[in-house]
Amino acid sequence: MNPLLLITLAALFALSAQAVEITVERLPVGVMQPQAITDAAGDVHLVWLRGDPKACDVFYEKRPGGRTNGAVVLRVNSQPGSAIAIGTIRGASLALGRKGRVHVVWNGSSAAEPKPAEGTPFLYSRLNNRGDAFEPQRNLSGRTSQLDGGGSVAADNAGNVFALWHASTGGKNDGESARRVLLARSTDDGATFAAERPVSPSNGVCGCCGLRASTDLAGNVMVLYRSAPAVAQRDMTLLVSRDHGESFAPLLSDAWPVGQCPMSTAAFAATAQGIFAAWESKGQVFGSFAPTNLDGFSPVTALAPLRGSKHPSLASNAKGDVVIAWADGTGWQKGGRVSWRTLDGRGRPTGETTTMAGLPVWSFPAVFARPDGQFVVVF
Repeated sequence: MNPLLLITLAALFALSAQAVEITVERLPVGVMQPQAITDAAGDVHLVWLRGDPKACDVFYEKRPGGRTNGAVVLRVNSQPGSAIAIGTIRGASLALGRKGRVHVVWNGSSAAEPKPAEGTPFLYSRLNNRGDAFEPQRNLSGRTSQLDGGGSVAADNAGNVFALWHASTGGKNDGESARRVLLARSTDDGATFAAERPVSPSNGVCGCCGLRASTDLAGNVMVLYRSAPAVAQRDMTLLVSRDHGESFAPLLSDAWPVGQCPMSTAAFAATAQGIFAAWESKGQVFGSFAPTNLDGFSPVTALAPLRGSKHPSLASNAKGDVVIAWADGTGWQKGGRVSWRTLDGRGRPTGETTTMAGLPVWSFPAVFARPDGQFVVVF
C-alpha cells in the first residue's frame, strides 16, 4: 500500500440547501501545504511538501477519478531537501498544460541547486514525456535576487507555461521598493524558458507574501499579488494578460493600509460562469468574481466570518457549486484550524461555515471536486 495515501476521516458533511457533499481527509503526519487540481477527465492532481520545514521535498500525486485507489506518487525535486515550508508561503505550485503535462514550481531552500548569483533559486520541474518521473529541477531566477515570498505557475492548452514570482530588480539592500512581479515564459511546454522580465506596473511588492497565477479557457493569464507602494500600504492587486503573457494590466485592487507583511496567499477557481478569486485582507478572507470575458470583477465580498483567516483554497464542480477552504488561527510556528463553506457559481456564500481542528504548523488546506460532484477538503 502506498504510504502517502490520504487517510479518510469517517465524516461526511451535507452543507447548504443544495446539499453539497464534502468529505474531509487527513494527510499523513509530516505532510504540509497541499494544492490540488481536477482535470477535464476527472483525475485529481496534488502536490505537497514533506520533511524538515527548512529543507523539505516536493511530492506529486495523481488520483484516477479522484480516488486514492490506484494513485501514483512521485518526488518532484531532483535534489533532496531543496524546498522550504517555513512561513507557509514558499511551497510548491502546480499547473496542468497541453496534453495534461504537469508543471511545478517552488522556492528553493538555502541548500538548493542550481543557485542564482545571489540568494536562493526559484525552481521548476515538469513531468517527463513518459509520465513516470519528473525532470531535473531548473532555476528560473537568473537575473534577479532576494527571492522571498512564494511564486506560482500557470499553463494553457497552446503549450505556454507561465512561471511568476517576485524578487528584487535592484541591489541587495533595496528592500520592497525594488521588488517587481516577474514572468519567465515558455512557449514549448516548459522545455525552455525565456529570461524573466518584470510584469507588474510599478515597483513595490510585499516581500514575504505569496502570489497566485492561473489561466482561463480563453488563454488569459491572471496573477494575484500583494503590492507595497508604501511601507504602510499592502493592497491586493490582480493583473490580467489577454495576449498570452506579452503584456499585463491591473483589473482589480483591494486596498489594505497596514504597516506589516501579512504573509498571505491567494487562490483562483474557474466556474461555468467565470473566474472566482480569493485572498486575505484585513485579517479575513475576501473574494471577487469575473464573468468569462473578464469584463470587470464584482464588489469584494468577505467570505470568512472571523478575523485570523488565511490561505484560501477554491474548487468548483460541473454543477456550478464552489467550495472555499481556509486556515484559521495559524501563526509563526503555530498550527490552527481548517474552515470551509459553499458558494454559488458567482462566488456568493450559500452555506454556513464548518470548522475542524488539527491543522499542522506551516500548512493550509486544499479542496478539490471529484467527477461525481463531491468535494474533498484535505489537510
